[in-house]
Amino acid sequence: MADAGMSVTPYWELTFDADGDAAGPERDRLLAQVTEQGVRDLVVFSHGWNNDRSGATALYRRFFAPVSALAPEARLGYVGVIWPSMRFSDEPIPDFPRSVAAVEAEAAPRPALDKDSRRALLEAFPGRAPVLDQLARMLDERPDGTRGLAEFGRLVRLLLDTDGNPGPADTDEEGEPAVFGGDPVTACEQFAGALAALGPEGGGAGFSLPDPWDGAKELLRQAAYYRMKRRAGTVGERGLGPVLGRLAGAAPGVRVHLVGHSFGGRLVAFALRGLPAGVDAVKSVTLLQGAFSHYAFTDRLPHAPDRSGALKGLQRRVDGPLVCCYSRFDAALGTFYPLASRLAGDDRACAGGDIAAVLGPRWGAVGHDGAQAVPGTVRLDLAAALGGRLPASGCVNVDAAAVVHRGGAPTGAHSDIVHPELARLVLAAGRIT
Repeated sequence: MADAGMSVTPYWELTFDADGDAAGPERDRLLAQVTEQGVRDLVVFSHGWNNDRSGATALYRRFFAPVSALAPEARLGYVGVIWPSMRFSDEPIPDFPRSVAAVEAEAAPRPALDKDSRRALLEAFPGRAPVLDQLARMLDERPDGTRGLAEFGRLVRLLLDTDGNPGPADTDEEGEPAVFGGDPVTACEQFAGALAALGPEGGGAGFSLPDPWDGAKELLRQAAYYRMKRRAGTVGERGLGPVLGRLAGAAPGVRVHLVGHSFGGRLVAFALRGLPAGVDAVKSVTLLQGAFSHYAFTDRLPHAPDRSGALKGLQRRVDGPLVCCYSRFDAALGTFYPLASRLAGDDRACAGGDIAAVLGPRWGAVGHDGAQAVPGTVRLDLAAALGGRLPASGCVNVDAAAVVHRGGAPTGAHSDIVHPELARLVLAAGRIT
């Protein structure tokens, strides 16, 4: 077991590399000890964008803290998944201390990359230090004219061109987002408009026209997140799924409950695709502000009935409900996710706060409005989900905006997930009492 300072016990960590390979000693320790510890229900939680193990462990410590009191008689065990993700340090996490670099960055007159974000980008794009240095200089200097933005877009494109194994897509039709293959000037203009629509905290220029360079950092941010999104699918399918299969063999009586935040939601969802045939150990899945397509589970895309979601029907691999928590206060998923997925060709995309509504449902995320186009999906608010029994199976969309509503630009409430109500929801989904 790991981390004596964890709020719950027994607790293990499972570390995966970018290709989904698990750290053998950690995996073997879990497989050997879970039965010895008398665990009946095992909660497996995956973080989303995050820069280091300590940050992930802090999230698990805080989220799990109320669980023992909520289910004192349950024989629970806990797993924290550690995988190579990244977060820009200017993105607020409610109730978590901010880094010194992030505080210093607020005083900067331009959206230059702070040292923590630059370090994270170097780890996300190894071997690309000269490109990242040039991108940082351009964010500081903001060269005039469209040529500068075009060059910035070319450099961002270079980062993505190094990825020989991008990982699985969310739907059959999904390729690389148009934001990286189209006109970078248009992309930066629309990102700048989206920031301005978020209000003063978005970094916009008040009543003046947004400066396209205000959106350039968002283009770089989305490039990093595109890589992390695909990596999450790889780690889930090739890493966590097979480990859960081995766990079912080593501890056949243990009931597994998967929890994932942001791209971690994508990771645990794709773990269902990596489960060996016949394994029915997964008894619930809870997605907290999942950062992947709301059509991932559909058999037929509404706009392309001959195509499907990458996880079509896999909610049936869960011997219980698949719960999708969403919030309208999540700007990362309600504003920037749809823009990065498909840049609209007109100015309406920047006219209001809910860009997902302007662009239409085709580009939505599961953490913005829940799973879509899945017959039989139940929709509840958080009070109703906690006040009665959840459905025994299938997709359940839970509006969590009652608690998931804090956070500033550019991501809004995307990381506002540490609430006892959401811990209760995980227990309710798994019928853990």
